[in-house]
Amino acid sequence: MSARRPRLSMAARGRSGRALQRAGATPQIAGIVPEVPSMTFPTRRLLAAAMGAGMGVAPALAQPAQPVPGWPERPVRLVLPAAGGAGTADTLARIMAAELDKRLPQRSVVDNRPGANGNVGAGVAARSAADGYTFLWSWAGTLATNPAMYASLPFDPLRDFEPVILIGNVPNILIVTPDFPARSLEEFTRHVRAHPGQLSYGSSGIGSSMHMAAALYSQATGAEMTHVPYNGLSQAVADLFTGRIQLMFNLITGSAPQVREGRARAIAVLSDRRSPVLPDVPTTAELGMPGLEFGTWFGLLAPRGTPQPIIQAMNRLFNEILAEPESRARFEAQGLDVMGGPPERLTQHLTAELRRHAEIVRFANVRME
Repeated sequence: MSARRPRLSMAARGRSGRALQRAGATPQIAGIVPEVPSMTFPTRRLLAAAMGAGMGVAPALAQPAQPVPGWPERPVRLVLPAAGGAGTADTLARIMAAELDKRLPQRSVVDNRPGANGNVGAGVAARSAADGYTFLWSWAGTLATNPAMYASLPFDPLRDFEPVILIGNVPNILIVTPDFPARSLEEFTRHVRAHPGQLSYGSSGIGSSMHMAAALYSQATGAEMTHVPYNGLSQAVADLFTGRIQLMFNLITGSAPQVREGRARAIAVLSDRRSPVLPDVPTTAELGMPGLEFGTWFGLLAPRGTPQPIIQAMNRLFNEILAEPESRARFEAQGLDVMGGPPERLTQHLTAELRRHAEIVRFANVRME
């Protein structure tokens, strides 16, 4: 099918799966689908020992959140490095702010600071006063992908921030057009390999979770696809419906309505557990690819030097909210796999994800100035 696609540089396209096969990047398992042990999503497996040591949600909820004398005396600001109404990130932040308002004597304000794939907002938060009134609500793309993709950043995700809590993860899902000839992940991989470079996948932009999830898939399988980045998600989805592109690795929240309506067909969720949003769709782990797990995880951070009693108070508040059945259900309805736990869990997760995303970015051969 012919398609009118945005102009794409060779650097943005990245190196082909075929070229990387020659470089020795295609270990095989399960006949057709190789595993990438070094790039397994660290949500549960790499953190299991830490959780066993008291880092899960339950230990953090052993006692209710204790007030910090004199705090807060004014509104608490959650800096969100994206535009208002810009999809899952904004929705989740506003759900959390509403829940905080029920528990704090002052309001919680979502401060949208879009620009440069989240770098502007993260920079604003990093330069804010460490007084317990500014926090950064951010995610994998800004905190883990951007440090590997950009030559310079106005923040350092480890040096400039104190960890508060790892909130949860929204997985990506592989969807195709309804008439796509493959119905399983194994059939899909065979089909893509048989038509190198001929199948196009859309994303909301270079370095987006959709782009990185597809790059991870190509690295794992050696299958070559053509990346078509759009200036936003809506046009990519529209082109999928018309067949101008054949597939996407979208966040599950954005694809669930189209899958339910039959306008797109789901192949697999890039996770190790099924999502309640689309419970009938198998996971990549079930289908023999435990290393192919990818999503947008969310975390709360504070400017370096924020008083620890305030960080601990916010950590306990967030854990209470994530564990409360009604609010938890609201988060899960947005596709969030709830995590929680102490601040140290976010530090370990972010450190592992910085390494993992650096590998994916190097594979995709993407650099931004």
